[in-house]
Amino acid sequence: MTNTHTQSLVIQAQKLCRNFGALIAIDNLDLEVTAGQIYGFLGPNGCGKTTAIRMLTGLLKPTSGNVKVLNLSLPKQAEALRLNIGYMTQKFSLYDDLTVQENLRFIAKIFGLSRQTEKARIEELLSTYDLAQKASQMAGSMSGGQKQRLALAAATLHKPRLLFLDEPTSAVDPENRRDFWEKLFDLCEQGTSILVSTHYMDEAERCHKLAILESGKKRADGTPDELMQNMGANVVEVSGEHLRDLKQQLSNIQQIISVAQLGSRLRVLVKDTITDPVAFLAQQNMIQQKEDLTQVRPSLEDVFVTCTKGS
Repeated sequence: MTNTHTQSLVIQAQKLCRNFGALIAIDNLDLEVTAGQIYGFLGPNGCGKTTAIRMLTGLLKPTSGNVKVLNLSLPKQAEALRLNIGYMTQKFSLYDDLTVQENLRFIAKIFGLSRQTEKARIEELLSTYDLAQKASQMAGSMSGGQKQRLALAAATLHKPRLLFLDEPTSAVDPENRRDFWEKLFDLCEQGTSILVSTHYMDEAERCHKLAILESGKKRADGTPDELMQNMGANVVEVSGEHLRDLKQQLSNIQQIISVAQLGSRLRVLVKDTITDPVAFLAQQNMIQQKEDLTQVRPSLEDVFVTCTKGS
């Protein structure tokens, strides 16, 4: 590993493990996150995303392994790291009984901002996150999308170099989710590195790079395109009649990884050892002449299925 490469990394983890008694929550996680990127953790609830983030922010001691964040060794230098990172938890963690402005002032005091910097920064964030009209409103009375914007404003108040977001959009509607991601790209453009966990496939596809986690293990990582190109399967959609019966029959074929019904069609993942998956399916006895077979572009959901199937 070259010095230049090392310097461009904001997170480096080797063989990172965390056990809770007999439960292995994180199992030998290797991770490299490059500066200036949005890096995603994709996985279902309980896969270890939050545990990994808590170790990477210095809040939780690893059972074993090495981790450096912004070139600081954890957990030894966790206190020094705290001033350089922002952390937005899955559950709204600000004070319901304080106003928007009072919450931001409180956070500013925690990070030791001068009165002048605090005033200018809060005004800037109220404008950026469309909260100026809500400055005197109690945080507890706000909508999910407004709380989300306030939490992001609080997490970025001290201009952190690295931002951790733990399933930040789980309680908001699609429009607010889209707007939130636009704000993340703005932050990234300004030089903030971001690690975000999600179980939404469309959000994972927006990341520059991501890791797929399952049962505490990293099953794959790379750019969304790399993951889709290297997933070891081709995707064929089948439309026709009696799809429930056909799904059952196709699922028993060894070369087929999975079959899922999407409305009036089946999405079939065929191992890439089959060079012509459409012809392969057409040759199966249960496929009728009238049924339509089309090879389609893979999705991250397909990648997730191939990574975790049978593991």
